[in-house]
Amino acid sequence: MTERADDRLVVITGVGGGIGAATASAFAGAGWTVAGLGLSPTAPAGVGRHASIDLAGPDVEAELGTFLGGLPRIDALVNNAALQIVKPLVETTTEEWDRMQAVNLRGAFLAMRLAHAQLRRSRGTVVNVASVHALATSPGLAGYAASKGGLVALTRAAALELAPDGIRVNAVIPGAVDTAMLRAGAARFGDAGMARVAEGVPLGRVAEPDEVARAIVFLAGPDSAYVTGATLTVDGGVLAALSSE
Repeated sequence: MTERADDRLVVITGVGGGIGAATASAFAGAGWTVAGLGLSPTAPAGVGRHASIDLAGPDVEAELGTFLGGLPRIDALVNNAALQIVKPLVETTTEEWDRMQAVNLRGAFLAMRLAHAQLRRSRGTVVNVASVHALATSPGLAGYAASKGGLVALTRAAALELAPDGIRVNAVIPGAVDTAMLRAGAARFGDAGMARVAEGVPLGRVAEPDEVARAIVFLAGPDSAYVTGATLTVDGGVLAALSSE
């Protein structure tokens, strides 16, 4: 018997806004049941089961394990939660550095480890939301770039280790996406910050969150059944450009 989309459950971290909220909506629209994690106590639209968990909190492993263990099944895991602190490397505090690594990288590791048994039973998928900053970055983003670079490396390693369990692991690499995080970061360029960001994109515009969400749904679903250990770039052509010319 063919499994229907509405028989499948996806867990999304960082579901409260931006790419996470758009991804929840996209999965729900495709008939999936959506479970989400975020800092807000309120579940966004399309999220059936929700928990407020700080991925950098002291009790995150226990809280995350309880939430994931209480789900009836897990067919896909989307590690989307992210924190970006824009600051010169030498001015970044140890606490700020550690919090970025905890949210952006350790959180994905914990979620994959704790969801492993359920993903193995369903022969499920993992999609990690990285960033163009994993491959090419800007001043003031050392901690963020390091965490996203680590997430890409973790994706490849996990894809190899989990393939015998029938679990696929891939990553999307978004470029400039119209989210609160991007707008906060672009503010360092002044009032015209978002326009400046858009000018640097070959397609001439900043992406909408749902454009990344559709790529995530593709990697999580059966249309990408032979894809694992891959990165899908959704950046409007930014990484294709040779910046020295």
